[in-house]
Amino acid sequence: MRFRATVENVAIFCRIIQAVEKLQRKCIIKFTENEMHIICNDDANEGGIQVWSVVKVDSIFTNYRIQSNANNQITVALSTEALLSSLRSSSASASSTAAASSILPAYDADELVMKLAKKNDQAVLSFEMFGVSRSGRKVRVTHDVRIEVMRPAEVDKLREPLCPEPDVHILLPPLQKLRTIVERLRPLSDVLALRANNSGKLQMAISTDSVKVETQWIGCANPSLRQAQVGEEQNVDPEPTEKPDPEKVFSVLVSVRSFLKFLNSHVVSTTTIACICQNHCAILYVYIGEVADAGGVLTFYIPSVIED
Repeated sequence: MRFRATVENVAIFCRIIQAVEKLQRKCIIKFTENEMHIICNDDANEGGIQVWSVVKVDSIFTNYRIQSNANNQITVALSTEALLSSLRSSSASASSTAAASSILPAYDADELVMKLAKKNDQAVLSFEMFGVSRSGRKVRVTHDVRIEVMRPAEVDKLREPLCPEPDVHILLPPLQKLRTIVERLRPLSDVLALRANNSGKLQMAISTDSVKVETQWIGCANPSLRQAQVGEEQNVDPEPTEKPDPEKVFSVLVSVRSFLKFLNSHVVSTTTIACICQNHCAILYVYIGEVADAGGVLTFYIPSVIED
């Protein structure tokens, strides 16, 4: 089993892990010959939210080499916090902090190599940073992240949530703006209503015995199911031949805290498409780059909240 790659786009890799780090302490990363899959599927997650992401290898890595007896696939479980820390420390700004400078001289990282290794009988994902110090000396810094290599039988049990065919697909406004609104709604209610129709209307609302608040957007794009799922296979039924009434509003109730965790992905999002399965779940596709030429997509599954 061998794996080695140069992390060419450290910023994007860092932002992807930052988006999932708030969700789960440990994640699963599956490396294949052409893709990297990042999975957060712990049932203990807030509101049952899950993430199944697919990132194209060439959008982040160069000199990518992988070899294993499992069809050249390697799947590992590791700490999201430790992985994020290793990626952050590869930047010059991270290594120039007062804490770091007390241990090693400030340096500019020219190259970050990620590889599979074993140290003291413990499997690790080793990050080697090569650079030059401010005094002109060559510097090599290594960060090791402990991992658990998953057996093929365990990997085969990984399954994305089964969802009914979405009733509506709608392009969301910038996630940072949504986050500001939902943050203000959080003290008022634990449950958020997400509503949309096929004529570009999007609504977010809360309703309690003491307060009712609704925010609405009009003129949002309604992409097709095929557009929403570009570049990946999803567990949904084929697109229907009959189009629904464009004015009919579909809704799902979700945990406000779960939705806020999804909104942490604003750090990587350029385009986000929401799919509503009436009273069942919300599926949210966060694209890395533009949809037509996306370097990958993070798919969030947020189950509905059943109110008494």
